[in-house]
Amino acid sequence: MPKKTIPTNRRQFLRTAATAAAAFTIVPRHVLGGKGFKAPSDTVNIGAIGAGGKATSTLKALESQNIVALCDVDDSRAAEMRTRFPKASYTKDFRVMLDKYGKDLDAVVVTTPDHTHAIAGLAAMNLDKHLYIEKPLARTIAEVRMLTEMAKSKPQLVTQMGNQGASGEGIRRTQELYEAGLIGDVHTVYAWTNRPIWPQGGKVPQGTDPIPADFDWNLWLGPAAMRPHNNAYHPFAWRGYWDFGTGALGDMGCHIVDTPFYILNLGYPDSAEASVVQVFSQNWNPDYTPETCPPAAKIHVKFPARGEKPPVELIWTDGGILPGRPDELGVDEQMGDGGSGIIMVGDKGKLMADTYGQNPRLLPTSRMEEINVPETLPRVETSHEMDWINGIKEGYQPSSHLGKAGPLTETILMGNLAVRGYEYRFPKTGGTPDEYEIRGRTRLLWDGEEMRVTNVDEMNQFVGPGEMRKF
Repeated sequence: MPKKTIPTNRRQFLRTAATAAAAFTIVPRHVLGGKGFKAPSDTVNIGAIGAGGKATSTLKALESQNIVALCDVDDSRAAEMRTRFPKASYTKDFRVMLDKYGKDLDAVVVTTPDHTHAIAGLAAMNLDKHLYIEKPLARTIAEVRMLTEMAKSKPQLVTQMGNQGASGEGIRRTQELYEAGLIGDVHTVYAWTNRPIWPQGGKVPQGTDPIPADFDWNLWLGPAAMRPHNNAYHPFAWRGYWDFGTGALGDMGCHIVDTPFYILNLGYPDSAEASVVQVFSQNWNPDYTPETCPPAAKIHVKFPARGEKPPVELIWTDGGILPGRPDELGVDEQMGDGGSGIIMVGDKGKLMADTYGQNPRLLPTSRMEEINVPETLPRVETSHEMDWINGIKEGYQPSSHLGKAGPLTETILMGNLAVRGYEYRFPKTGGTPDEYEIRGRTRLLWDGEEMRVTNVDEMNQFVGPGEMRKF
């Protein structure tokens, strides 16, 4: 496989990538509007890119606002929201929606598959629309940086990533317990999920299935390379294919890792390495499946010291792999919420929480009866979605604005670089062009500012989106 490295200069790369992304918008200049902030009315006019799946709960949370336009490539998946918002216009192509109705919109919600997050979100912000975009922000690190940089360049825009726990009680209570010094300085964080709950670890499906009459396969693929339609991808299992999704870590990392990432002020990691479960269809030799995410993985991500705070190692497991059960946990007490969770280990104790940082408790849990830690942090009194709306109306950035969500998502996706490196076929030193070696678990050293693996250049081809198809 030929190497595709990103330009060494970060700004040069962002300019190149932004130009490529702009090629996918057909929004004419006359609808771009002014650069100044336009004060919204009592209700915010919203366009939804994605009207099925996750969009249903998001739009229901926003139904007090004016849903002006809906867009989805699958009419059947959009049917419920079209019925719920009968006055909203409907299109299949988000570029057409922004072209025709952009002047009527204050804000845009993006709930599409991961591989189209960036082009949709960039197009919306390019039109000076406030943006709510599902987690993870994008499929690749470079696309996340593009979104973050554009949001930074337009501070009048209010942004929010859809990791709902960032607005919840759990993350705030966890921070209060940590800042009270009850577990001391944290040096290790365990995080885990029961994902994937979709097929993962197999080969790319073969054969072609008929394209439903109400589904636009070309638009669903978007910038991804053309391939035959197969029912294996849409509407849910695309998460397990690197061309479209980000695997178990990308799906749940922003819901689980955000709590320790924000509370401990971790910033960019400096290394990551992974072990993955492989599938054997025959004896001795594992299947080679570079296009798909593995069925399970264990990922070690290391963060440098922050001032007087020690280095932190984040140990992520998925696919049914859990960390060791803490000795302090009672035999009748479950790990996290049974499916996912975190354990923060400090030099004075341990703290465990569920998905979204909910239900934080010290270990052993009997310690919770001995403490009286006051609430010192302000709470979000509304839903995650409505906090975004209130930010638009009142002029503040909500809990998971892109300035915060960007570095978190980049860290999550950096872990995926280590996953992809596990079975990567490296050219064999001194061998023929057809000879290769698989190194397995390899420590990747990371320069976060430059978005670059510094010791294994072959992995840099996965930092950016690669060639983007015109569609």
